[in-house]
Amino acid sequence: MRLAIAAIGKPGRGPEAQLADDYARRATLAGRPLGLGPVELVDLDPKKPGMGAEAELILSAAEGAHLIACDERGRAFASRDFAAHLAELRDRGERRLVFAIGGADGLDPSVRRAARSTLAFGPQTWPHALARAMLAEQVYRAVTILAGSPYHRD
Repeated sequence: MRLAIAAIGKPGRGPEAQLADDYARRATLAGRPLGLGPVELVDLDPKKPGMGAEAELILSAAEGAHLIACDERGRAFASRDFAAHLAELRDRGERRLVFAIGGADGLDPSVRRAARSTLAFGPQTWPHALARAMLAEQVYRAVTILAGSPYHRD
């Protein structure tokens, strides 16, 4: 199952972008033998302002995929439960999974309605570049859990 993290905005070249790239690369390498990967980081840069324009880009990037909306009202997973969720999606035949991270105002309601799953990072608000890196790390962590690697410790 291919995975993508589709995020509104450009992460720049800061440490958060480097961290997200590193975890996506690690997840790709570790996940391929498990049928998970590659993990792609997709930067969406709307030409028009507003959540509607952002929603169009997100929904286009997620066309034909199982869409997971990253939203504060979403489900907060423990790391092992998140890994199990990814494995369940893979095992039931999902070919592509897209995580959506919205812009400064969050996700348009149309994206939340289109999502087949949700994911919350908790009740705090996180900068987009950091949320992207955190999600990439959790995807890597999920892959290592499924592989039986000692990376994750309970």
